[in-house]
Amino acid sequence: MPPDPADPTPARVVVLAGPSGVGKSRLSAQTGLPVLRLDDFYRSGDDPALPRIEHGANAGLVDWDDPGSWHHDEAVRAICELAGTGRTRAPIYDIARNGPSGSRDVELGGARLFVAEGIFAHEVVTACRDAGVLAAALCLSQHPLVTFWRRLTRDLREHRKPPLVLVRRGWALMRDQRRVIADAQALGCEVMSVAEAQKRIRTLADAP
Repeated sequence: MPPDPADPTPARVVVLAGPSGVGKSRLSAQTGLPVLRLDDFYRSGDDPALPRIEHGANAGLVDWDDPGSWHHDEAVRAICELAGTGRTRAPIYDIARNGPSGSRDVELGGARLFVAEGIFAHEVVTACRDAGVLAAALCLSQHPLVTFWRRLTRDLREHRKPPLVLVRRGWALMRDQRRVIADAQALGCEVMSVAEAQKRIRTLADAP
């Protein structure tokens, strides 16, 4: 969808939210659209502003599932810059190192639609709508046990954290999945399956 040079309308973003492990990154890649990975905007592991888990077996560890562990304003700025100019520079986050390992240029290449996906993607919906760049806000949903297994196998394969931490975190996330989806819905996301979201994004991408 190459833009008309005389048309000042910015590109628009599909915000893709959902629980960790539900398939956001996979679906984003399958769309063939430019993708901004919002999880790359996590804070560094030594950032004193990071929230901590206060109770349970992982008490004292960084709570990476709290929005406070993430740079909301920087993510919104990158989305708006990408929509308005067709390019932005985004960090590359290395989970194993708990911090950024460089940066990368994200460019639309003339596309009028792109995807912004991540565990905290629903947190940017209001700002994107207010900025006039929101095409749709979608939250993926599937059975919690399926999400748990896919997340665990992915995290073990990528050596994201020690296995025991991953199992405990995964179990806690599985129990919390309904709340995560409800929060996303409350912030303006439409809840749907991966197949439904894929169809919806395809329709948006094919629109004139």
